[in-house]
Amino acid sequence: MNNKIKRALISVSDKSGILEFARELSNLGIEILSTGGTFKYLTDNAISAIEVASVTEFPEILDGRVKTLHPKIHGGILAKKNDNNHMQQLDKHRIIPIDLVCVNLYPFAQTIQKPNCTLDDAIENIDIGGPAMVRSSSKNYQHVVIVTNPNDYKEVINQIKVHHDVDIITRLKLAQKAFSHTAYYDSLIAQYLQQQLSNEIIFGEELTIPLKLAQTLRYGENSHQMAAFYKDTTNITGLLASFKQLQGKELSYNNLADADTAFECVKQYHMPACVIVKHANPCGVAIASDILSAYKKALSSDPVSSFGGIIAFNREIDAKTAEEVSKLFVEVLIAPCYSNEAIYILSKKVNVRVLQIDITSNYNRLDYKRIGGGMLIQTPENKKLDIKDLRVVSKVAPSLDKLSDLEFAWSVTRFVKSNAIVLVKDGQTIGIGAGQMSRIDSSKIAMSKAIEFGFDITNSVASSDAFFPFRDNVDLLAKGGVVAIIQPGGSIKDSEVFQAADEHQIAMVLTGYRTFRH
Repeated sequence: MNNKIKRALISVSDKSGILEFARELSNLGIEILSTGGTFKYLTDNAISAIEVASVTEFPEILDGRVKTLHPKIHGGILAKKNDNNHMQQLDKHRIIPIDLVCVNLYPFAQTIQKPNCTLDDAIENIDIGGPAMVRSSSKNYQHVVIVTNPNDYKEVINQIKVHHDVDIITRLKLAQKAFSHTAYYDSLIAQYLQQQLSNEIIFGEELTIPLKLAQTLRYGENSHQMAAFYKDTTNITGLLASFKQLQGKELSYNNLADADTAFECVKQYHMPACVIVKHANPCGVAIASDILSAYKKALSSDPVSSFGGIIAFNREIDAKTAEEVSKLFVEVLIAPCYSNEAIYILSKKVNVRVLQIDITSNYNRLDYKRIGGGMLIQTPENKKLDIKDLRVVSKVAPSLDKLSDLEFAWSVTRFVKSNAIVLVKDGQTIGIGAGQMSRIDSSKIAMSKAIEFGFDITNSVASSDAFFPFRDNVDLLAKGGVVAIIQPGGSIKDSEVFQAADEHQIAMVLTGYRTFRH
């Protein structure tokens, strides 16, 4: 069989493995065309190559902005070799077919991640000729092999060695990868330019999300489901995806989902804080003067549910805290940093997934939820509660310490599945009712949890993520000893709810907005 791959064009920004790949092609008798820096890199390493400018008979111009945008390149790539008319046109215009194209694009992603990157820097790293060649090659995959990922070099070389060609299924797979490559690249640019326009989130006519595979997961929510974790590479500082795993088993789908809730919750506090999450809901949240005390308070909120949970801190984990955490079965541990002693202590728990994440704010993001045939998109629920905006609707106003607990309770409620009721006392959750179809059931669960773990509900405060439809919740909470309630208000029965608060001498404040979490 004649060698069908006779001519290759190589132009790469990521030069990983390119010398070995090009040398193998050259040894197989394949002529290599190349451009600019790649041409110099190959020839400096004793690999014979022909500069594209000598083929096009036109120099690179505009500081390299125009190199391969020429009929002698794209004609050679796009021609159907089984079409006599196409081949005659190539002959007429002295264009030689190109059989393999190896291209990856300017490092736009790496450029915009540099702290001192300017808009001009980013613009100059938008590739034009590269995507054009990739798309041309992918469109004509039956006649041109397109390689955009260094991980595919070995397979391509092996097939050429054995078959003098690359089979049609592999060609199609490579074309699909190539179109994904350019689509990702363009979506990255689109999002970056959007960020330059405004800090406000704008819902455009089209939405592209630049996601890159971070890791495949053992399985999804259940063992019979396949799953993977993709990162949004535009701006993940201060978000879960920026984690660095220091030790432990691979993260699971459920680990990551719960870790996101824990991390988002804990990073909103200025005081040392600890959040423990189990099955998508916080089961213990506390603030204290130091991180160890915050952990002990959070754990005591619900020590049963905390078993096998996700624990997040907003301060460095020291040795004493690491020792305490090590006594509990923990799936994932999250903190901004760890002392050397803490890392040593935790290393004895080899299966515990220890994540380090920078605690910074990142509110320029969208929340996504997939539904059948589409996507729901919203801005994140990060509305800050301003104590000055609270409306007191009861005859009794909350004291300063109870006002502080109400603010804390509301901050936890944001992360509890609706319907949500959160009981708090002295900067600590003492009972959480989550995910019930009726609000009264959530109130009952929160109170029963508090009683189960020995908390005195007397003088505690309660938070509700949405209005009370009836006064029954207030009556129940008052009976348990709750002395202050924070809720959005807005029920047609508000007057009855407020009256119930007054009858029980409960302080009630309204936020004016709800905080559902579905």
